Amino acid sequence: MDKVSIITPTYNSERYISHTIASVLSQTHSNFELIIVDDCSSDKTSEIIKAEKINDSRITFIQLEK
Repeated sequence: MDKVSIITPTYNSERYISHTIASVLSQTHSNFELIIVDDCSSDKTSEIIKAEKINDSRITFIQLEK
């Protein structure tokens, strides 16, 4: 089974990011990596992603500095 990379850019999406992550994690194809790139969010987006990352090693979080 081929590995699929899912790249999700985000910015100030604390209202939606948990749902987005849950949607990806619930897919039947399990050989994937979810790469989330945060573009300097000023809300709680990064905290939510970090908490989700603890529960699933397929999540990679990249937080841009500027």
